[in-house]
Amino acid sequence: MLANFWWSLPLTLAVFFGARRLAARFRMPLLNPLLISMVVIIPLLLITGIPYARYFAGSKILNDLLQPAVVALAFPLYEQLHQIRARWKSIITICFVGSITAMVSGTAIALWMGATPEIAASILPKSVTTPIAMAVSQSINGIPAISAVCVIFVGILGAVFGHALFKLLRITTKASRGLAMGTASHALGTARCAEMDFQEGAFSSLALVICGIITSLTAPFLFPLLLRAFG
Repeated sequence: MLANFWWSLPLTLAVFFGARRLAARFRMPLLNPLLISMVVIIPLLLITGIPYARYFAGSKILNDLLQPAVVALAFPLYEQLHQIRARWKSIITICFVGSITAMVSGTAIALWMGATPEIAASILPKSVTTPIAMAVSQSINGIPAISAVCVIFVGILGAVFGHALFKLLRITTKASRGLAMGTASHALGTARCAEMDFQEGAFSSLALVICGIITSLTAPFLFPLLLRAFG
């Protein structure tokens, strides 16, 4: 086995871009590039006995690029600024209701099923992007690593099944689809929306940002209330 893991970065990139080509060819929701990458890389690490910490160290630059990538989502917002100005009251209301619902539902179910306050706190910020979720989790005595896993899981669910659910419910408005996806499935859902339609991706980006702010501001006050109500 190699003494260092410099090759983990090219391995990750090769698997991801291979998964993207596969997804572009067959266009099936289950062939999400992130999901395929996880299905390939996780068993590979388990079979070879490579510690995740060593693998992560070799591809840390990808994690460092996460925050700039989230900031880059501001560009679609600029392109749709005229629509945002016309609908800002509705947008903020939708994002506020969606954020509170996401936090209350996940935390309440976790506490009802017997989760500890620490685990419940880790689940609460599951519907915002990873850097914000980890910071919020830490501020309410959760476990940031568990929050990151929950964020990835929720994002993949939204990216894979979100548009199928829209079709089932006959939701066709681009703004509605984008706001719903950004509120529930953060950056992964936004990336999927951007692939489907530019305007849809713009509204999803907007929801991602607004919901991140709302979650950051309300979580420290909401979590103790949920503990008293359901704990």
